[in-house]
Amino acid sequence: MTLVFATNNPHKVAEVNDVLRGANLEGIEVVTMTAVGHTTDLPETHETILENAIEKAEYLHNKYGVACFSEDTGLEIDVLNGEPGVHTAHYSGSRNPADNIAKVLNLMHEATLRTARFRTIIVLILRGGEQYVFEGICEGVIRLEPAGEGGFGYDPIFEPVGYNLTFAELPMSVKSNISHRGRATAKLIDFLRTT
Repeated sequence: MTLVFATNNPHKVAEVNDVLRGANLEGIEVVTMTAVGHTTDLPETHETILENAIEKAEYLHNKYGVACFSEDTGLEIDVLNGEPGVHTAHYSGSRNPADNIAKVLNLMHEATLRTARFRTIIVLILRGGEQYVFEGICEGVIRLEPAGEGGFGYDPIFEPVGYNLTFAELPMSVKSNISHRGRATAKLIDFLRTT
């Protein structure tokens, strides 16, 4: 089975494929939207990550008739009342990760409560139109300053519970297993094993 991942972000595809390889799931190939000729960003017009994930998967399925899945992820910082949340990718007004990190650190410069979580929602739509939802959450804290060169987005300032390294410092094999996206993907894989 070929599944079209509703993204053109190579980092997200690499994380998912790493989890798939680790699960020894044979016969499933994950490809980006470019495989069906879609090169632009999909709409994200809603106020929750669930609604955005559904919108993207339905758009791709309805337009191209393919089995596909989408994901939407939000970083929820407690002292910022759950922000950036649904606006995670463009919190600073741009999609520049350095600008987004700078805004978060500026807003939190006096904060002693630094707890946060990444939440990922995956929506799978099979060829027949059946829709399934999987959620992954990773709890952690926001560091005082960035550390590490790996990963993407907010990874340099997010330290998951149980580790003293940021997502940007952890090896991909570790991050893939403990991350929000890794956990949601593991639920997707468990489901795919039974279909």
